[in-house]
Amino acid sequence: MKLSDARAVVTGGASGLGNAVARRVVAAGGRVSLLDVQEGPGLAAATAIGERASFVKCDVTSETEVNAAMQAASQSMGGIDLLVNCAGVIGAGRVLGRNGPMAGDFFARVVHINLVGTFLCDKAAAAIMQANTPNPDGERGVIIHTSSVAAYEGQVGQAAYSATKGAVAAMTLPIAREFAAFGIRVMSIAPGIFGTPMLAAMPAEVQESLGRQVPFPPRLGRPEEFAAMVETIFENAYLNGETIRLDGAIRMQPR
Repeated sequence: MKLSDARAVVTGGASGLGNAVARRVVAAGGRVSLLDVQEGPGLAAATAIGERASFVKCDVTSETEVNAAMQAASQSMGGIDLLVNCAGVIGAGRVLGRNGPMAGDFFARVVHINLVGTFLCDKAAAAIMQANTPNPDGERGVIIHTSSVAAYEGQVGQAAYSATKGAVAAMTLPIAREFAAFGIRVMSIAPGIFGTPMLAAMPAEVQESLGRQVPFPPRLGRPEEFAAMVETIFENAYLNGETIRLDGAIRMQPR
């Protein structure tokens, strides 16, 4: 499969890693539908990318909205053969904080967005992909999850976030095994510290300090590097059922 032929859906596509993926797909010659809960930024992002990009407002925690958004994306592009799940929240907070124990609703919200949202998008996209005409390798589509190094070395305050990212990585193999019958591959990328809008809001000295923690190269990851990994996964048919760390060899400390 080639990115130049991709009909991609990217959740969380209004900014950050998702936006970088959408831009790379279109730059290669493919088409993309951006799914995001932020309507204004989503429309602006699709307009900035160009005529081969479209936007569909979607809350990934709503099964009804996800199903409708996938159908709309499929209709606008003539099908779907790539899904990249980038929608998510950090959900930072201590289990026992200054104001008392973490609220169960807070933990559940992070789970619903990061984990349940990924699952809902997976199954909705796969239901459409299974009808694709297979290529010579029998491929009909590719699904990519965004996990995190926090799945392995979660820091203080990341209990909810790490739980979801660990779960996203853990469900990659069983879903890949199930979807193999339909010629659909499933992979995860576990990024380290990347220069996303969230980090860009931090003081320059904080960003530099974080970058120096990376063994090599000693800097923040670039969203374009995440997008390049998406392209590699999409085009290499033997990558399946695995989580790839994209982190410059960093291993996070407790704080």
